[in-house]
Amino acid sequence: MITDQSDRKVHQQIPPTICYPVETLPAPDLKLLKQFRAENVEKYEELLIPPRDARCFSVPKGGFFRITSIEGPQVGDLNLWNADNINEKFYSGKTRALHGTHVCEGQQLWSTFPYLRPMATIVEDTLSWYGVDCYGGSVHDVIGTRCDPYTNNLLSGGQYHQCCHSNLTRALSAYCGLPPEEAECYVHDVLNVFMCTGFTRNTGQYFMKASPVRPGDYLEFFSEIDLIGGLSACPGGDCSSEHSSDTAKCFPLLVEVFAPKIGANYSPWVPPAVNGYDKTHGLDLVQLSV
Repeated sequence: MITDQSDRKVHQQIPPTICYPVETLPAPDLKLLKQFRAENVEKYEELLIPPRDARCFSVPKGGFFRITSIEGPQVGDLNLWNADNINEKFYSGKTRALHGTHVCEGQQLWSTFPYLRPMATIVEDTLSWYGVDCYGGSVHDVIGTRCDPYTNNLLSGGQYHQCCHSNLTRALSAYCGLPPEEAECYVHDVLNVFMCTGFTRNTGQYFMKASPVRPGDYLEFFSEIDLIGGLSACPGGDCSSEHSSDTAKCFPLLVEVFAPKIGANYSPWVPPAVNGYDKTHGLDLVQLSV
């Protein structure tokens, strides 16, 4: 069917509808969480993430973890798992659907089905000043999946082993004592910490540009459940030009973990329960109709 210009104009002017309105979503109490940060926790671990490599770390529920740029502009790829069940992992797609393409202070990182609950809450972001630039770029995206050796091989024919996917696979394998081929199955789409990204307006392609992160900038999270985190210092460095190679100048990242003090009072906060859907998927209704 041929559509004339008037029909095209009418349809293009129809206003959009938000797919997932979040007005009914309970908002984190940032004031309370920052009080917990000041009164309830103490530092118990820090680790350096080497350039073009990854490490895993644990964060108890009620704790906090901070990712800091320490030497130069560097982006990081973050994975999260439930420490008691790594089948429950960060769900970047649903986080994007609920909060948008880039996340900021007061927003949460959600877990996969069938759990679908907040895993962590962003409590402080020293790059909040950046906003959205003239290209539509912003920081801390949940758009990009992670650089990986499969796409690199598809596009260049190369064999590169320091992509974030491989880095996270090695790190989880070592941390959990899993064979690499099993650990790889648990590596998932990431939160791109400090990365500045967006979509081109003319072609809709995912783009990256130089991260505005400076030494001393950080992103800090409250741990809603017991977590294992995995962070890769991306081989793209500040991601101003390319990734999946040793070309870019890269720097380490610092992870600091703050654990609850013995006897710390967390009232009235309660760790989130798993999603309340009954998981029958209508099968009981099908059986009744037979």
